[in-house]
Amino acid sequence: MNLDPDDWSDVRDQGHGLMDLMLHHLETLRDQPLWRAPPGELRQGFREPLPRAGAPLSQVGEAFAETILPYSSGNAHPGFMGWVQGGGTVAGMLGEMLAAGLNANLGGRDHMALEVEQQVLGWTRQMFGFPADASGLFVTGASQANFMALLIARLRALGPRVRTAGVGRAPLIAYASRAVHGCVAGAMDMAGLGASQLRLVPTDADGRIRLDVLRAAIAADRAAGLAPFLLVGTAGTVDIGAIDDLDALADLAAAEDLHFHVDGALGALGVLAPSVAPMLKGLERADSIAFDWHKWGQTPYDAGFLLVRDPALHRGAFASEAAYLSRAERGLAAGDWWPCDYGPDLSRGFRALKTWFTIKTYGADALGQVIAQTCDLARELAARVAAEPALELMAPVALNIVCFRYVGAEADALNAEIVADLQEAGLVAPSLTRLDGRTAIRAAIVNHRTELRDIESLVASVLAAGRTASQRRAA
Repeated sequence: MNLDPDDWSDVRDQGHGLMDLMLHHLETLRDQPLWRAPPGELRQGFREPLPRAGAPLSQVGEAFAETILPYSSGNAHPGFMGWVQGGGTVAGMLGEMLAAGLNANLGGRDHMALEVEQQVLGWTRQMFGFPADASGLFVTGASQANFMALLIARLRALGPRVRTAGVGRAPLIAYASRAVHGCVAGAMDMAGLGASQLRLVPTDADGRIRLDVLRAAIAADRAAGLAPFLLVGTAGTVDIGAIDDLDALADLAAAEDLHFHVDGALGALGVLAPSVAPMLKGLERADSIAFDWHKWGQTPYDAGFLLVRDPALHRGAFASEAAYLSRAERGLAAGDWWPCDYGPDLSRGFRALKTWFTIKTYGADALGQVIAQTCDLARELAARVAAEPALELMAPVALNIVCFRYVGAEADALNAEIVADLQEAGLVAPSLTRLDGRTAIRAAIVNHRTELRDIESLVASVLAAGRTASQRRAA
């Protein structure tokens, strides 16, 4: 059984047609609804039993065009501001297509795809000011990268024996701000340390971890016979985009002999923007950094990354011997860098290619300009919110996230209703969060396609939806 097409000319034409479909989709995003709920009858079509016989590629392509493409999550649309998701690019899309055609497994062995990933790693070291031998790896996203960093810190604290004997009764304690992403507590759980062993330190008025409380917590834990081992700084909190004082955290981690990890999923790539980079001072001193190319880097999903200062420690946390992974001096099993030694995955897709295409096509300076642009738009949105008596700004704006709400009776329920109305209208799509127990509209401006007119549309739409929802509730 050979699954190649019988007629390569025909399938080439169909492939060109599907490519044209996607390019037209991206070209006309503004003319389409940002989001629409998939109809029940179309959902039901995805409950069909396992196909025993195939269908023509043209038929499958038509099904995609009619039942999947019109009902996406909308994050490529310029009005999407609901969550921290990049918009993707044409160059990245083409890179992903080529990677799929190449069908390379980047677990190891000797082939050029690994050189591409290592080149992106080299660029990443340069971006963050890390040593020339620092290690790194593409992963699904920052949640996975944060988990891997915790395992590296665990090895540093307990030594290689932890990989065979487990953590036992080791009283390891980690520290992060209350605003840290929930995946860090999840990583403590998955690492066998327990989520309760993560100390969540209060934040100041700007959303940054309080250093005085942090120092006191570390001292108290040491006095109680516990073992502090990990300090997690945040470069862009998920709710409001706050950046911890990374330089001060690096000093503290060095003084207390803690592994200093930075969750930079949202904001680490700000190093590419001259207007943002000074806010990240101290990031270059981290022992490890987790971030996502698929956010501010605009690479199509998924493309997370972990950068580690100590390559030996990184390798020691994951490398395993196996006969089927034996290395050779020549042939396909040669090569001195096998990514499976640096992470949990042996089967790995070619995520590096779409990132490589993105960087090579647009350049780091253009990506930095996009990052600065999103922050400028956030400040513009904050100014417009402040100028509207019916709107209330609910948090400082550090980067590209603005939290605000419509002022009115039963404001929590009212603002939840406004956001749902806006999402269903399909023009702009913010999301919701809760700050100090109050519901807020959260606008995360990440997409390179978002412009000032989208900010104007968001403000006008919130005001109109707020008036409509208030009248509806009063009726």
